[in-house]
Amino acid sequence: MSDIDTVLTRGVEQILPSKEALASLMAKKTITLYQGFDPSMPSLHLGHLTGLLKLRQFQKLGHKIIFLVGDFTGLIGDPTDKTAIRKKLTKEEVLKNYQNYKSQAAGIINFSGPNPAEFKFNANWNSKLTPEEILKLTSNFTVQQLIERDMFQARLKNKQPIYVHEFLYPIFQAYDSVVMNVDLEIGGNDQVFNMLAGRSLVKAIKGKEKFVLATKLLVDKGGNKVGKTSGNALFLDSTAEDFFAGIMSFPDENIALGFELLTEVSLEGMTEKIKQDPMGEKKRLAFEIVRFLWGESSAFKAQKAFENTFQKMGTPDDAPIVMLNEKSLPLLDLIFATKTISSRSEAKRLISQKAVEVGGKIILNPLEEIGIDKKGVIIKIGKKVFVKVFRG
Repeated sequence: MSDIDTVLTRGVEQILPSKEALASLMAKKTITLYQGFDPSMPSLHLGHLTGLLKLRQFQKLGHKIIFLVGDFTGLIGDPTDKTAIRKKLTKEEVLKNYQNYKSQAAGIINFSGPNPAEFKFNANWNSKLTPEEILKLTSNFTVQQLIERDMFQARLKNKQPIYVHEFLYPIFQAYDSVVMNVDLEIGGNDQVFNMLAGRSLVKAIKGKEKFVLATKLLVDKGGNKVGKTSGNALFLDSTAEDFFAGIMSFPDENIALGFELLTEVSLEGMTEKIKQDPMGEKKRLAFEIVRFLWGESSAFKAQKAFENTFQKMGTPDDAPIVMLNEKSLPLLDLIFATKTISSRSEAKRLISQKAVEVGGKIILNPLEEIGIDKKGVIIKIGKKVFVKVFRG
């Protein structure tokens, strides 16, 4: 594979209108591309790493990359995949949230040197639009186009509200592409609708082609994004040890995709290696990601901490790991949070049958508070199911 083929293939779900056309353009000129990051949380997280690595690959080929902070669109909240309205953020919350974004991203992409990445804010143009200009922008889209989104259809079916400002989100995101005059936008495969809105607007206003590159998503068999455990994302401002442990909680079926999306290591022979030693390869995946983000010394320390804390507890090596925010939970809630039991009634039945042990002790009260700390707690459910629960 050529360098261009590699960057347009590894971790890529689809390229619109076509990979061949984008490859041809890249061979002829230096292109400008970007990815947007809405400051919905005070730290970048594992889900952002895929996009940052893709930006890094383009930067290495000499193309112009832009890290765009969605400080305006973040006030609206991206409705993608949301069956209910997002909590609206204040300007103060948005400002606070993105304070560390550049320093975190700087460990992956370069903001200095011969081909520096640009760091921009979309409030610089979106907040200056007049009502008349907004009307002109919205006239390029139809209600039918916007309402066809799956999450909106689900809300209509469930008689849940859809707010007008949510309709405007993809339009303001589309305007980013127009103002920055980009050739390409990259984002997760769940962002295709928003990115295509930008493609349409660029063509309508500038009469030029804007490409869309959608990366693969790291999801489990149920379609849930991996890297978030019970709502707890793996944030880049966490410790190397916590990050290592969080990656070790990945389902085995995500090991290969984790290497493809979150590392730069060779994928040759990966399938066979994972088949022969899934635990060893998952540990290698965790090491490579932590090494990339925190350095080799931190990666060795994190691996040692994991092995001392997690693998010397007398439980199977492949026992799933669950990271929770809570300091304690009632036993019933804790068991249900492990997602190893299909219903609360099933959990109650197992507790009453003396089939649940916490730290080697049988507990019969489903309401008993179980403490959760960074040292972890081992739960045995039935005869064969072990779960390691840690506070993130």
